[in-house]
Amino acid sequence: MKRFSLIIFATILSLTATEAQKPADKRAGRPALVVTAVVNGLDYDRLTELREYFGPDGFNRLLSGSTVITDLDYGSHLDDVASSAVIFTGASPAVNGITGRELFDASTRRPIPIFTDRTYIGNFTDETFSPEAIRVSTLGDEARLDAGGLGAVYSIAPSAEQALIGAGHAGNSAAWITDHPGRWATTTYYKDLPMAMQMANRSRALSTRLDTLSWVPSPRGGLYSSLPSYKQIYQFRHSYPASDPRRVVAFKEAAPVNQEVTDLAIDYINQFNLGGREPIDFLALTYTVQPYTFSTDPDVRAETIDAYIKLDLQLARLLKAIDAKLPSGAEAAIAIVGTPVRPTSPRDDEKWGIPSGVFSPERAVSLMKMNYMTIYGNGDWVLGYHNHQFYLNRDLIKERGLNLEEVSREGADFLRKMSGVAYATTLRELVTAPQSEVTTFPIARNIDVDTAGDIFIAVTPGWSINAGADSGRNVAQVERATPATSMAVIKAPGVASTVITTPVDARAIAPTIARISRLRAPNAAALPPLR
Repeated sequence: MKRFSLIIFATILSLTATEAQKPADKRAGRPALVVTAVVNGLDYDRLTELREYFGPDGFNRLLSGSTVITDLDYGSHLDDVASSAVIFTGASPAVNGITGRELFDASTRRPIPIFTDRTYIGNFTDETFSPEAIRVSTLGDEARLDAGGLGAVYSIAPSAEQALIGAGHAGNSAAWITDHPGRWATTTYYKDLPMAMQMANRSRALSTRLDTLSWVPSPRGGLYSSLPSYKQIYQFRHSYPASDPRRVVAFKEAAPVNQEVTDLAIDYINQFNLGGREPIDFLALTYTVQPYTFSTDPDVRAETIDAYIKLDLQLARLLKAIDAKLPSGAEAAIAIVGTPVRPTSPRDDEKWGIPSGVFSPERAVSLMKMNYMTIYGNGDWVLGYHNHQFYLNRDLIKERGLNLEEVSREGADFLRKMSGVAYATTLRELVTAPQSEVTTFPIARNIDVDTAGDIFIAVTPGWSINAGADSGRNVAQVERATPATSMAVIKAPGVASTVITTPVDARAIAPTIARISRLRAPNAAALPPLR
């Protein structure tokens, strides 16, 4: 018995010594892989309405055992690009510098992509982009810096702008689909040119397949039971023939583009062994369920429903690939974060008698110039219009010894009298307005004074803005009053299963993901993380 006790004691000592010799798990309590998927136009009510049509492995899996935020508040309407910047930086446009997809260039008097940077050339594209317009650090930056550059940070999105935001300044690579001819591309700003992206362009180039692709309803039974009968009988079909010069732009806003993103994401997960190494890896993805704006039928409810169904399948594929790649015991942190539904929609048929009209910024600019010349004398007083903003010739105003605010107020008073203009105000009035005030204009934190116009207008709901005056990316859209909110789902180790129904500031997402991942929060993320 004594000898047996000595043997047991020796065995315990041996096991203790062996455990002491094992290296500590540097990733203990941390996710091996952080996936942040931005879903443009994600809406909580629509998502919950469709849960019965989803399979078990996509949205339903993500919603189970997760923290669900039903009301993610952006303060005032931001487009998908500006919203993504809020998500990844934890800061508003006034701080991070990203106010939208484009900004007005006073030298050319035209809007240009906000990430235009002629210092760098493109790979597989002639576009010249870089992320340097982002003034602060991002989640991707912090993930890359966490392990001294050993962690991998990749971003994949249909648009260049959202791909660059996801990768940040320090990421390995950002991949997007070019508007023409339709292939994956990146910028020489990033040092990596992923072989997975190159192989995708060779083996399944979108440019060679697009004319054979079409968007038709999913075969899921009962999918359209909530729609009018005529919508069930006359189902939609969208094709992308080679004869259409804007076919890639249209496809990038269609539900099938989500499969292209998932295909490349799975290639990255497998080829780069994301989540299978000691440092934390970070993957940023962008999907869309925004109302389709390239339909000739203004009623796109069927397309929107189908976009959710198709995205559910892609999320299931993505989660399956992550499960297969993660080593035993490792876990991933998944954040699905939405951007607000666009505050526009296609025009209703005139037979319904809905009040409507067309506001022409070009005509407004011409009339403003004439009015200013009547008051202040000859001169090129107005440079142009972009995104509900009029830009005045500040150099001329300074040269004539005039007060910019007084000239701006005169222009706002003039614009208020125009048909189709619901409100008009000056930049100064907006940035000094109380933050609690309910307004149709951007709140101060969502305005970058360095790039903003001098006069802001709100177009009457139901009216459309002449598309020729702006970027021309979409077909003519009418203005609608919609909330600047979306939703988010966070599924990660240690995250409670709960539903938060009180509004959550969208700027809290970045520090929350950072806390869950045990990363440093982006340097402009001033709000505390959710707990």
